[in-house]
Amino acid sequence: MTYAPDEPELRAGLSGHAAGEDVWQCLRCGAFVPGPPDLHGPAAQAPVVPRGRQIRSHLILKVFAVERFLRALIFGVVSVALWRFRSSQSSIDRAFNRDLPAVRDLFAQLGYNIEHSRLVGVVEHALFLDRDTLTLLAVGTAVYAGIELVEAAGLWLARRWGEYFAMIATSLGLPLEIYDLTRKVTVTALVLLAVNLALVLYLAITKRLFGIRGGKRAYDERLREDSIMDAAVERARAASAQPDAHPATALSDPATAAAGADDTAARAAGEQPSGDGQHEPAPDQAATARRTGRVPR
Repeated sequence: MTYAPDEPELRAGLSGHAAGEDVWQCLRCGAFVPGPPDLHGPAAQAPVVPRGRQIRSHLILKVFAVERFLRALIFGVVSVALWRFRSSQSSIDRAFNRDLPAVRDLFAQLGYNIEHSRLVGVVEHALFLDRDTLTLLAVGTAVYAGIELVEAAGLWLARRWGEYFAMIATSLGLPLEIYDLTRKVTVTALVLLAVNLALVLYLAITKRLFGIRGGKRAYDERLREDSIMDAAVERARAASAQPDAHPATALSDPATAAAGADDTAARAAGEQPSGDGQHEPAPDQAATARRTGRVPR
């Protein structure tokens, strides 16, 4: 991701010339990439590109997004199956009652009594449900699949609204999952509860939702800590704020500046400054040459 700011001082700091072509610094990896920039405009409108730990955070969100997408797929299939079962419930009932004895005998020969099977019990119970109940179940599973699909999209794209939506939707379901565990503890229920708790805590702590750990302002500040564009802006501000070294020295110590001016005037008049600030005549160069035997240059 390369960006060309309109400000000349920033443009010079983010660009260069190599191998006969222009290069621009990538806002993600920091390397200089040949070719024209991807985007351009004012520095204030430059995109905030995730770097370092933000990339790792996006990867974790994608893992949760895949899990949400699988849930949406499963419940979507269940919704379609319930709707189709609702429209052909009588024919399925007849087929089940017709084939059940043969299935029972087959499993009896294998030493398994399907009368104690929970799956058979669920199917028999579903066959006696009325059409209105099946309609509610189909609509309910479809709505839940839609919610999970929205969560998956928001988490995959790492959007702020998606993080809020996922946290709220998941938090609302936690009391039901805990209540279900109080009735019967299963491995599946424990795993699903652990995943949902991990997602809620991760979003609350790392994404600072609902004002936690400073809220969105602190989150944006952390995003800009590693921003290459913001670093270039700070360097430009620091360079423009530094005054010239010589005027700063002269203004910082007036006595030193006055002594320096006197010394400069003394040298111009042919005098040599003494250590106590008094000026003495400079020695004659010809006399010095006669004493030393050297020819002055």
